[in-house]
Amino acid sequence: MKKATSILISLIMIFSLVGCSSKKTSSSDNTQTSSSDSTTVSPDKSTLKSELSTDSSGQSATKSSKILIAYFTMPEDVKTDGVDAIATASIVVKDTKALGNTQYMAQVIQQTAGGDLFSIKSVQQYPLDHKPLVDQAADEQKKNARPKLSTRVETMDDYDIIFLGYPNWWGDLPMPLYTFLEEYDLSGKTIIPFCPHGGNGFSRTVSTIAKMQPKATVSNDGFTVSRNDVADSEADVKAWLGELGIIE
Repeated sequence: MKKATSILISLIMIFSLVGCSSKKTSSSDNTQTSSSDSTTVSPDKSTLKSELSTDSSGQSATKSSKILIAYFTMPEDVKTDGVDAIATASIVVKDTKALGNTQYMAQVIQQTAGGDLFSIKSVQQYPLDHKPLVDQAADEQKKNARPKLSTRVETMDDYDIIFLGYPNWWGDLPMPLYTFLEEYDLSGKTIIPFCPHGGNGFSRTVSTIAKMQPKATVSNDGFTVSRNDVADSEADVKAWLGELGIIE
């Protein structure tokens, strides 16, 4: 009887250890993307911070890495007179100068972390008023359009870290972002998204970027903020950069 009891206890202990081992594997797998994005690693903040803190030689990566802040925004340097109230929520006025929300966030990142600013501009201008703007965005999505860009990064190979900024239009990337992501091979680079939105955060945009650039490291810990709060987001942007390890 004692021998049978001893065997039973041993079996219970073995099954308990197997269960613990399975839980650890599942937790580890949560850091990977779905099978369709299996070639793209989307690290959490602690992993990304570690990767950005040191390079292969053990030196500070943020000091040696070259940063690009590429962004698509509302038309820049605009006059806000006569612009409807909803569209005005997509514009920040600083020192009497009107900036698009994404442009303002990009400038805060550049002033805090350094790097080069690059404005993604399309040949065709977008309207300022809200309804014509969203109608044009919806029409471009329906047609799966690829608007021609008027700006280009000539030295993309030089950059290691790319902050990619854009507004959330109809739960998706603005179509000029599709053009941008198809024009460059960002393999081996780290892409960190940031996005002002009207209520839906990133929606599916981060996974879209990962699918379009499967050999880049696309962070799941980008920064998104309501368009109504962008003007007051400077401290939050800086705190986010600190969490990523971009700044000390």
